[in-house]
Amino acid sequence: MNSNPGGKIFILDTNVLLYDYNCIDNFQEHDVIVPITVLEELDEFKKGNDLINFHAREFIRKLDKLSGDGLFTEGRPLGEGRGKLFVMTAEPQSSLVDGVFIHNKADHRILALADQVHRANPGRTVIVISKDINLRMKAKSLGILAEDYETGKVPRVEDLYTGARVLEGVPAQMISRFYEQPFTLEPGQAGVPIDPPPLPNEYFVLRNGSSSALAVFNPQNGLLERVTKQRVSGIEPRNAEQAFAVDALMRPGVQLLTLTGRAGTGKTLLALAAALEQRRNFRQIFLSRPVVPLGNRDLGYLPGDVKSKLDPYMQPLWDNLSVIRNRFSPDSHEQRQIAEMLEHEKLYISPLAYIRGRSLDRVFFIVDEAQNLTPHEVKTIITRAGEGTRMVFTGDLYQIDTPYLDSRSNGLAYLVDRMKGQPLYSQVNLVKGERSLLAELASTLL
Repeated sequence: MNSNPGGKIFILDTNVLLYDYNCIDNFQEHDVIVPITVLEELDEFKKGNDLINFHAREFIRKLDKLSGDGLFTEGRPLGEGRGKLFVMTAEPQSSLVDGVFIHNKADHRILALADQVHRANPGRTVIVISKDINLRMKAKSLGILAEDYETGKVPRVEDLYTGARVLEGVPAQMISRFYEQPFTLEPGQAGVPIDPPPLPNEYFVLRNGSSSALAVFNPQNGLLERVTKQRVSGIEPRNAEQAFAVDALMRPGVQLLTLTGRAGTGKTLLALAAALEQRRNFRQIFLSRPVVPLGNRDLGYLPGDVKSKLDPYMQPLWDNLSVIRNRFSPDSHEQRQIAEMLEHEKLYISPLAYIRGRSLDRVFFIVDEAQNLTPHEVKTIITRAGEGTRMVFTGDLYQIDTPYLDSRSNGLAYLVDRMKGQPLYSQVNLVKGERSLLAELASTLL
């Protein structure tokens, strides 16, 4: 390997390719090695309808196109000013790895290759790139450099855009003006500096002692507008953040919305209630969430057909719908409407993997547990939006159930970080749990 003697050599784990199938484009002038063990693992993922299977197929196609008529043993150029891509096998025996590990696992073959490349290139830095924390720890224990794949990670979750601010010390007369027509203020009239300047659809709590008012910055007219607590489908906001969420869900100019917050804050319930309130404006209300077991490999242990196997994963969505239905009497008009919508699939609950090939025109699309998606999966979903479609992503940035994702690398955090400041986007972080006193206590203390 002498394509760039001064450059680094990065060895990629399988999970990096499944997280971002374009990852080999992100290593600048450095060389990249894909162990042949990784291609063997990708072969297990290429069949299936889940997004992870799509990633595997796309990377294999990309590799095939890159190879052309050349050999990977000689390295294939990744582009002008960039390094080369190699597909390599490890030596049959690695004294470093064989002396430590008993089992011949794929991870250990990757480490053996890293040791081999390091010894063959004494003047170059060799780094294993993996989203598997345990593999990185094993590598470091053997004296092999290892790093996480950082592309797509947000800097700090604590600094992520929340979508709302509190302005203290606003003059009482300015707060009073929000309760009188036209219920608006110019940002400069708030009586306190708004620094940094308000972002499109950003929410504010204007406060002076015990007096307060809720406001949103409207990017269309450049004014702070009063926010009221709207009742939607029998659900009434219980705190300021929930009032902000309902306002954003009902605001026509907001086509993309993220609702973040811990369990029990009302993210999915408010989104569904607002969708039902606006059902006449949309062709369909579509609720979905990712099935966490990758490739549906765990579904075989559950009895019944595909629908029966997937129902347990969709049950939280049905539970939220039940909360709304219980607000109305069994023979009410609202109950009949919801039943008809379910019967005619105007209200549809389905796993996220099943959206492929669907038309998303005039759809109110709610994606629950979006923190279990990769950035690329979020992009894939949003790019399916057609005319008149509104998309809502909900999730808890600290409750990650998908392997190889964390609070900084998941698709929901990435979405909030990249969309901040766009006129058609709004974000609300829900703080206070409203499920029950017991649930709030458990969420806080346990």
